[in-house]
Amino acid sequence: MKILVTGGAGFIGSAVVRHIIENTNDSVVNVDCLTYAGNLESLASIEPNERYAFEQVNICSGAELDRVFQTHKPDAVMHLAAESHVDRSITGPATFIETNIVGTYTLLEATREYWNTLDDHAKAVFRFHHISTDEVYGDLPHPDDVPEGTELPMFLETTSYEPSSPYSASKASSDHLVRAWLRTYGLPTIVTNCSNNYGPYHFPEKLIPLVILNALEGKELPVYGKGDQIRDWLFVEDHARALYKVVTEGEIGETYNIGGHNEKKNIEVVEAICSILDAIVPKEVPYSEQITYVQDRPGHDRRYAIDSSKMQHKLAWTPVETFETGLKKTVQWYLDNQKWCQNVQDGSYQRERLGME
Repeated sequence: MKILVTGGAGFIGSAVVRHIIENTNDSVVNVDCLTYAGNLESLASIEPNERYAFEQVNICSGAELDRVFQTHKPDAVMHLAAESHVDRSITGPATFIETNIVGTYTLLEATREYWNTLDDHAKAVFRFHHISTDEVYGDLPHPDDVPEGTELPMFLETTSYEPSSPYSASKASSDHLVRAWLRTYGLPTIVTNCSNNYGPYHFPEKLIPLVILNALEGKELPVYGKGDQIRDWLFVEDHARALYKVVTEGEIGETYNIGGHNEKKNIEVVEAICSILDAIVPKEVPYSEQITYVQDRPGHDRRYAIDSSKMQHKLAWTPVETFETGLKKTVQWYLDNQKWCQNVQDGSYQRERLGME
């Protein structure tokens, strides 16, 4: 099978591309416009490879997408290209509307035009897999806000959408477009919504890589508010396996939630990173002394939690990594790949605070 992956030079996208090339016989066409968070160095381990091709294309360009489809003739699309950082969406929402909504619309139309040219068999096996986020659901009750012993709800595939940020609202919009193109035009689409990813090759604007790199440089480790916001953490390579399962075995029209089964408070995550660094690269004082509490993000969701039992029961997928094993691998990767970290920042971003009005 030949799979067109949008955003394949990004964090999750590059993990998907590496997984496909290293673990299957399928081919990949990577479509990425290489914004600040896209980096071909993240794919150095698979190049060159006759089953891999790269196209530097913006998904908002319909003409370029038409050319890519006609040139490569894919059997499936995995759509990961997106602006994804909540803080950036607060500072500059327009880019999120353009990429996540207009870009998804443009890709859907290019895909539909191509799909309509296929013969009946090729049409039947084709899939458009849209990769989204649990943030579209809004937030869930926090254990601090309910009586002790209360069973806390989790996000289900049927949970209503209540996005809180420009980022999550733009992703919710793209989810609706994908489902509408199935209902109206018959385009064979599938949607997945995942929890917070972490792991190697993560751009250092996100919590875990930012804390690792700041800690090593002796800088403050900023924790928003009280640090009691809860997220479900999913190791990116587990997510890549899940996504490949969905595009190859998932049912048209279905939604699958993908979670890591690891609910942690943000402060617990930061403290865990400090403990790992204390053991691996100790210094005179504990890294936890660099923790600094800062003003919270506007509209910050309190808790996310994914029920991924559908993935387990329907597609026989469960995460391999625990949070402890995945975090140790992640910290070690950043220690071993300082050059990659320097190159991706390249003077354009120095881990400054974003998203404050």
